[in-house]
Amino acid sequence: MSTPDASNVLHTGPFSGPTEFAQLIRDALECAASEGWMEMVWSDANFEEWPLRESAVVESLNAWSKRGRRLTMLTHSYDSVQRYQARFVEWRIRWDHLIECRVCKQLSPTEFPSVLWSPHWYARRLDLARSTGVASYEAQRRVLQKQELDECRRQSSPGFPASTLGL
Repeated sequence: MSTPDASNVLHTGPFSGPTEFAQLIRDALECAASEGWMEMVWSDANFEEWPLRESAVVESLNAWSKRGRRLTMLTHSYDSVQRYQARFVEWRIRWDHLIECRVCKQLSPTEFPSVLWSPHWYARRLDLARSTGVASYEAQRRVLQKQELDECRRQSSPGFPASTLGL
């Protein structure tokens, strides 16, 4: 894996609090767009503390959205996303072909991993109540994190359709 561009180096090490976590998400999505990350996995019990409703986040996602890109979302429930993240919901409808949305009910919301993962970097909240966690470029940790997310995906089913078709 190549070393990140010096202008796009993301935070590494511990982080603390919802404000710092939300900024990590913003920075990661901006970096994903500028570096052209091909794949991301987002995992969270409900995505309530993710800044997906913000126009800057949707702008980063628009810049990231290109042919061959892939986003997998894993959650216990998309209710909060649909209720509170309107800008993201609109973006998701437009870019449905890039996104795989999955629901995993086998894990309780308190056990659900809260992670933004890419092949280059990841951030994980370890204490959801305090929104504290760690971010890293370290390859071994990224691989272990991806294995956990892959297992969660295997136990999941499709969720959050871009449109509801009916007769």
